[in-house]
Amino acid sequence: MLVRRLVVTLLLGVAAFAAQAIGLPARYSPTLIQPSGAPQRLEFDLSAALQRAQRENKRIYLYLGASDCPFCRKYEAFLEKNAAELAPHFAREWIVFEMRSSLSYQADRLWFRIGDKSLPYADFMRALGDERVRQLVYPSVWLLDPSGKPLMQMPAGTGTFETVPEQLEILRLEQ
Repeated sequence: MLVRRLVVTLLLGVAAFAAQAIGLPARYSPTLIQPSGAPQRLEFDLSAALQRAQRENKRIYLYLGASDCPFCRKYEAFLEKNAAELAPHFAREWIVFEMRSSLSYQADRLWFRIGDKSLPYADFMRALGDERVRQLVYPSVWLLDPSGKPLMQMPAGTGTFETVPEQLEILRLEQ
């Protein structure tokens, strides 16, 4: 009897942990870009992502989330809930890349590398032509063509593109 209770408790704990999964849902086939340079800074090397996008002739859906960001979990839950409808649209023309950070890493500690060029967050935003060059907001999404050029300005933070029609407009690059 005691062993059964322990097993049930363990299984419930595993299920609760799985329900709090961090990151984009597996149905979107995200490729995780691991940062280097921690703990001083996080540097995300986008070189392999660009090479893959060029090889597969697909666009890049680049997602930056934070492990301790409630708004990231909300967006990820939205994607999970609507995966049956949205995942096929992502798979058709996009490769999803995910970068994970923490709210403790502010913009001055986030860097992005392409080839031999490494840029801090603000310079990366300027290089993409992001007119907002703003404070870092989680979650952030960038839509890039296979060569790394931005396809459109993206909203960031909570409450953005959280309906299926809005997400589909973004994937179709409708302003």
